[in-house]
Amino acid sequence: MKAIVLQPIAPGKPGEIFYPLQTITTPTPTAGPGEAVVRIVAASLNHRDLFQRRGLYPGTAPSIPLLADGYGVVVTPTSKFYQKAVIINPARGWASDPRGPEIGGSGGAGGFAILGGTKHYRSGTLQEFVAISEEELVKAPGHLSPEEAAALPLCGLTAWRAVASKAQVAAGENVLIPGIGGGVALMALLFAVKRGAKVWVTSSSKEKIEKAVALGAEGGVLYTGAAWEKELAALLPKDRPWLDAVVDGAGGDVVNKVTRIMRDGGRVVSYGMTLGPKMPFTMGAVLKNLELLGSTMGSRQEFFEMVEFVAEKRLRPVISRVVKGLDEQQLESLWEDMEKGRQFGKLVIRVAEDAEAEERGRL
Repeated sequence: MKAIVLQPIAPGKPGEIFYPLQTITTPTPTAGPGEAVVRIVAASLNHRDLFQRRGLYPGTAPSIPLLADGYGVVVTPTSKFYQKAVIINPARGWASDPRGPEIGGSGGAGGFAILGGTKHYRSGTLQEFVAISEEELVKAPGHLSPEEAAALPLCGLTAWRAVASKAQVAAGENVLIPGIGGGVALMALLFAVKRGAKVWVTSSSKEKIEKAVALGAEGGVLYTGAAWEKELAALLPKDRPWLDAVVDGAGGDVVNKVTRIMRDGGRVVSYGMTLGPKMPFTMGAVLKNLELLGSTMGSRQEFFEMVEFVAEKRLRPVISRVVKGLDEQQLESLWEDMEKGRQFGKLVIRVAEDAEAEERGRL
């Protein structure tokens, strides 16, 4: 079978290196005990895939198939999912502990690992077939297209934990999602809206704010303005002129910016820091009893809860662009979109065209 990996090259300085993509041919996997082989129909990118190419992601290992997000059809006759369309939990080693991955869990001590491109989990979804523990598979919601299903796993899980488990967003609350446009931020928007919250966004693009409003946001402001927090404050409803929660993947000075318009005891959930590795937590935030909550990925239990919510509410991940086939040149254009911040939603690869298998999978 074919797989896409990072090409081994001479070591370089993290952030300056850029690993080329490479197509390899490797034996088609067979199912081990408790596993099923999934024929990958579609896969999608996350920001970690860009960080890997830049040498900025821990454990990056050239020659390991890339990507964590995948949708496909199980081809193992002995599997309970045989001929079913499934999506893959993008990680292993975290069953259900709400605090974080279990110590000594299925991955062993420190055994939590994410699919795709690392030495810690030596497989990925940017290949034609993958062998996965049946524990990490769930039947794909029937209303999703293959591309939408492939776009869901990592961004959906990350957003669900941030919105539901950490921020505990409730009906009637005001929620800010800075830097709208990426997959996680958009799923956080969809989840928060369906939980009854009023959602506000920031962006550097008026077009992205307008698209967010079309998805259910109340409104937004350009974070390129020096006093965007004051513009946001003017938009908040008069009967609830504060933010209850912030679900953030950008970092930077967001805490300092929003402290004055947060309610006492408000929650700031950080699931990433694309603007840099530090996010100052100020004394002003302490005096307002703000909670700063780190959130990364989620447990298998949260993954199943997220998929159930998506199916119940018939939510659809936002797709920015799709390319077909394992063609290196076309795949490069997806990484370019991500590096330049052009995407609004997920960047997806249609790995296989197999309508018959998909129809069987949806039975």
